Amino acid sequence: MNGMEYKGYLATVEYDPDAEIFHGEVVNTRSVLTFQGRSVDDLKAALKDTVEDYLAWCAERGKETEKPYSGKFIVRVAPEVHRRLSLEAAKIGKSLNALVAERLTRSADAHK
Repeated sequence: MNGMEYKGYLATVEYDPDAEIFHGEVVNTRSVLTFQGRSVDDLKAALKDTVEDYLAWCAERGKETEKPYSGKFIVRVAPEVHRRLSLEAAKIGKSLNALVAERLTRSADAHK
Protein backbone atom coordinates (compact mmCIF):
# COMPACT_ATOMS: atom_id res chain seq x y z
CA MET A 1 0.00 0.00 0.00
CA ASN A 2 1.56 3.29 -1.08
CA GLY A 3 -0.98 5.87 -0.01
CA MET A 4 -4.37 6.70 1.37
CA GLU A 5 -6.77 9.65 1.24
CA TYR A 6 -9.43 11.10 3.52
CA LYS A 7 -11.25 14.40 2.82
CA GLY A 8 -8.49 15.40 0.42
CA TYR A 9 -5.70 14.77 2.93
CA LEU A 10 -3.20 12.38 1.37
CA ALA A 11 -1.05 10.04 3.42
CA THR A 12 1.85 7.74 2.74
CA VAL A 13 2.14 4.46 4.57
CA GLU A 14 5.21 2.42 5.40
CA TYR A 15 5.51 -0.96 7.06
CA ASP A 16 7.85 -1.53 10.01
CA PRO A 17 8.66 -5.25 9.95
CA ASP A 18 10.38 -5.16 13.36
CA ALA A 19 7.33 -3.73 15.12
CA GLU A 20 4.93 -5.44 12.69
CA ILE A 21 2.93 -2.24 12.30
CA PHE A 22 2.13 0.26 9.56
CA HIS A 23 3.01 3.93 10.06
CA GLY A 24 1.23 6.65 8.10
CA GLU A 25 1.80 10.37 7.67
CA VAL A 26 -0.34 13.01 5.99
CA VAL A 27 1.88 14.57 3.34
CA ASN A 28 -0.07 17.50 1.92
CA THR A 29 -0.11 19.74 4.97
CA ARG A 30 2.63 21.47 6.94
CA SER A 31 1.13 20.20 10.19
CA VAL A 32 2.54 16.87 11.33
CA LEU A 33 -0.30 14.36 11.20
CA THR A 34 0.67 10.73 11.81
CA PHE A 35 -1.22 7.52 12.47
CA GLN A 36 -0.61 3.79 12.67
CA GLY A 37 -2.34 0.45 12.47
CA ARG A 38 -1.83 -3.27 12.02
CA SER A 39 -4.27 -3.74 9.14
CA VAL A 40 -5.76 -1.78 6.26
CA ASP A 41 -8.98 -1.32 8.23
CA ASP A 42 -6.98 -0.04 11.23
CA LEU A 43 -5.12 2.39 8.97
CA LYS A 44 -8.31 3.72 7.37
CA ALA A 45 -9.89 4.30 10.77
CA ALA A 46 -6.71 5.86 12.19
CA LEU A 47 -6.34 8.25 9.22
CA LYS A 48 -9.97 9.31 9.56
CA ASP A 49 -9.57 9.85 13.32
CA THR A 50 -6.34 11.80 12.82
CA VAL A 51 -7.84 14.15 10.24
CA GLU A 52 -11.06 14.61 12.22
CA ASP A 53 -9.04 15.32 15.39
CA TYR A 54 -6.96 17.88 13.47
CA LEU A 55 -10.07 19.59 12.11
CA ALA A 56 -11.70 19.65 15.57
CA TRP A 57 -8.48 20.96 17.19
CA CYS A 58 -8.33 23.81 14.68
CA ALA A 59 -12.03 24.62 15.15
CA GLU A 60 -11.71 24.70 18.95
CA ARG A 61 -8.86 27.19 18.73
CA GLY A 62 -10.29 29.27 15.91
CA LYS A 63 -7.31 28.31 13.80
CA GLU A 64 -7.76 27.96 10.05
CA THR A 65 -7.09 24.43 8.81
CA GLU A 66 -4.53 23.90 6.15
CA LYS A 67 -6.42 23.03 3.00
CA PRO A 68 -5.03 19.98 1.24
CA TYR A 69 -4.78 21.97 -2.00
CA SER A 70 -5.46 25.66 -2.24
CA GLY A 71 -5.24 25.87 -6.02
CA LYS A 72 -2.32 28.27 -5.73
CA PHE A 73 1.34 27.54 -6.22
CA ILE A 74 4.41 29.29 -7.54
CA VAL A 75 6.13 28.06 -10.66
CA ARG A 76 9.57 29.28 -11.57
CA VAL A 77 10.48 29.30 -15.26
CA ALA A 78 13.23 30.84 -17.31
CA PRO A 79 12.65 34.54 -18.08
CA GLU A 80 12.42 33.74 -21.80
CA VAL A 81 9.63 31.23 -21.20
CA HIS A 82 7.82 33.80 -19.04
CA ARG A 83 8.14 36.38 -21.82
CA ARG A 84 6.90 34.01 -24.55
CA LEU A 85 3.91 32.85 -22.50
CA SER A 86 2.99 36.44 -21.61
CA LEU A 87 3.09 37.44 -25.29
CA GLU A 88 1.03 34.43 -26.31
CA ALA A 89 -1.57 35.17 -23.63
CA ALA A 90 -1.80 38.80 -24.74
CA LYS A 91 -2.22 37.79 -28.39
CA ILE A 92 -5.20 35.57 -27.59
CA GLY A 93 -6.72 37.98 -25.07
CA LYS A 94 -6.16 35.91 -21.94
CA SER A 95 -4.30 36.55 -18.75
CA LEU A 96 -1.04 34.71 -18.22
CA ASN A 97 -2.67 32.91 -15.29
CA ALA A 98 -5.62 31.76 -17.43
CA LEU A 99 -3.31 30.49 -20.19
CA VAL A 100 -1.09 28.56 -17.79
CA ALA A 101 -4.07 27.14 -15.87
CA GLU A 102 -5.63 25.98 -19.15
CA ARG A 103 -2.39 24.28 -20.22
CA LEU A 104 -1.84 22.61 -16.87
CA THR A 105 -5.43 21.36 -16.79
CA ARG A 106 -5.07 19.93 -20.28
CA SER A 107 -1.83 18.19 -19.27
CA ALA A 108 -3.30 16.81 -16.04
CA ASP A 109 -6.39 15.54 -17.91
CA ALA A 110 -4.17 13.79 -20.47
CA HIS A 111 -2.39 11.91 -17.68
CA LYS A 112 -5.40 10.64 -15.72
